[in-house]
Amino acid sequence: MRYLCIDLGDKRTGLAMGDSITRLATPLIVVEVPREQEGGAALLRALTAQIEHHVGVASKFELVCGLPINIDGTEGPRAKLTRAFAQRLAAQLNRPLHFQDERLTSDAADRSLAGKGLTRKEKKSRADAVAAAVILQDFLSALEGGGGGAGFNEPPENAHQD
Repeated sequence: MRYLCIDLGDKRTGLAMGDSITRLATPLIVVEVPREQEGGAALLRALTAQIEHHVGVASKFELVCGLPINIDGTEGPRAKLTRAFAQRLAAQLNRPLHFQDERLTSDAADRSLAGKGLTRKEKKSRADAVAAAVILQDFLSALEGGGGGAGFNEPPENAHQD
């Protein structure tokens, strides 16, 4: 199965692709549309267009969305906003939706980009896609281990709610 991962941010949203056969995640792009613009509709349109361009509408894939869980394991207001937006996108694309704990993925993305000879601007423009790849890699690793691992996965039948 192929998976498209979304690292939803306030200003930038990173996308990454991976699959359950190779269990490898690859950063795709960063979409620079503020989450709150037009109540989220502008970002939904931009993401849909980019997904259609990079993945294709006929492709079979499932969505994975990074969920900002608090360090103590609870869900705060950001997690609720992320869940609501991801469910809107999944409904629009008619795709199953999984959530993956994204704690510390920004730090892992920053470490991955360090020492690559990139300018600060280049790192900033790629960091969200790299963070999405880290989230997706955690998700794929958890699949391999039968659901254990660094994060959590919600079954598609429970995660895709309208």
